[in-house]
Amino acid sequence: MSIEQHRTRDQRRRALGRHLSRRFRMPRTHADEGVEDNYNLPGLALLGLGLIATALSLIAAANGFDGRAIAAAIIAAVLYLSGAVWLAAEWRRRNAQGRPNNIDRQGH
Repeated sequence: MSIEQHRTRDQRRRALGRHLSRRFRMPRTHADEGVEDNYNLPGLALLGLGLIATALSLIAAANGFDGRAIAAAIIAAVLYLSGAVWLAAEWRRRNAQGRPNNIDRQGH
């Protein structure tokens, strides 16, 4: 292959990569958006604790502790539900505040 054919192949790969990255890219918000409004941290902590309770429930079930496994599963379900409700409430609160669009807040 000649050098020109390699260049066109590279150019085609780059163009395809740019096209795919634009097509399948998730819309991004401001980079510090999750850090600047930390009211959602308790909800994330509840979800994390739910994950730990799920792991403990699976460990208890694997070792034959049926009562403890059921208790840990119920606790995990409560933690997951409360974490999801917390995050949904914070999302609604944030949208109800009438904050400017993320595009407007991106200037540094």
